[in-house]
Amino acid sequence: MPRERRLLRPDQLLITCEHGGNRVPARYRRAFAHAGPALASHRGYDRGALELARELSRCLHAALVYSTISRLLIELNRSLSHRHAFSPYARRLPIPLREELVARYYMPYRRAVEQQITRAVRRGRRMVHLSSHSFTPRRAGVLRTVDIGLLYDPHRSAEAAFCARWRQLLIARDARLRVRRNYPYRGSADGLTTALRRQFPERAYLGIELEVNQRFVRAGGDAWRELRALLVDTFAEALRAR
Repeated sequence: MPRERRLLRPDQLLITCEHGGNRVPARYRRAFAHAGPALASHRGYDRGALELARELSRCLHAALVYSTISRLLIELNRSLSHRHAFSPYARRLPIPLREELVARYYMPYRRAVEQQITRAVRRGRRMVHLSSHSFTPRRAGVLRTVDIGLLYDPHRSAEAAFCARWRQLLIARDARLRVRRNYPYRGSADGLTTALRRQFPERAYLGIELEVNQRFVRAGGDAWRELRALLVDTFAEALRAR
């Protein structure tokens, strides 16, 4: 494992994981009576994302905000107006229970992230925010051959430069790695980092989404352990160079 290091002040680096688990609390389970396979799949959570987020937080002495509520219950990485904010299972819940999900899980999560950034901004610092995700190796029958995706807003030069640098560092350490920017999703699409960019100017906020191919998580063992260590090390090196 990489040795622990402190690169930024504790209030300048934030790790989040919006899809860290597939938990459905008891009071909502009736709507999920037949959702077992979906909850266990990528539809339910991002396998390995929370393990990676915890390692990044521990090794880099960074604040960590995470959720273990299934994305099928309420999607923390989408705006509430997004069509996938509530899954077909969650839409079976009566409106008062869906409103309760917003009040109990969605808003507290969003506020916790925003408060971390606001504290940094008030001290005149820029927050570096890394959101940990993973993606399924195959979607709609199409094989995804990329190993790592780095998502950012192309209109934010600091984010673009950071991801270009991080990609170079990853490939320099392991030329076999297939690393793409803004893949398998666009970094400027509806999501938490996009919402935060609307709240905080570029001088105050740098938001990156990390997407890791779940084939590493499924393989486990040395392959997954070594990739986590590589991601921590190269992220740290990219931070030093920013």
